[in-house]
Amino acid sequence: MASRQFATFEVAEQLFGVEVDTVQEVLSYSEYTPVPLAPPAVGGLFNLRGQVIAAVDLRVQLGLPRQTLAGPKMNVILRGDGEPVSLLVDRIGEVVDLDDDAFEPPPDTLSGHTRELVVGTFKLDGRLMLALDVTQAVDTYRATT
Repeated sequence: MASRQFATFEVAEQLFGVEVDTVQEVLSYSEYTPVPLAPPAVGGLFNLRGQVIAAVDLRVQLGLPRQTLAGPKMNVILRGDGEPVSLLVDRIGEVVDLDDDAFEPPPDTLSGHTRELVVGTFKLDGRLMLALDVTQAVDTYRATT
């Protein structure tokens, strides 16, 4: 039976996951530079070992109020087609192995911005993990209104 590994994290008490092979690293960071005239989902930029990383606020992408960038914030740094991009999340979870047979399409009850970002779901010990479409999650030019 085929399986995949997902890195999990939470935003607004909801469990999300991305395939591990899309993740460069996970870290806490606290010094962000604002980007004037950037799309609302761009929380700021930060320097990671000499590389400038854009931090995308996943809350904004989900249609929620943006988080304040005062103090340390959790970042899931994703490997992109070009440069790495960070997703700002509330809490980091763990890496889980999930069978492909357990994958289900997004439920009909999922709507709005969240539905646009989710490719499917997995049931985990009484919780539903929403599998994110990484490309959509970091697309700060998609319509969020």
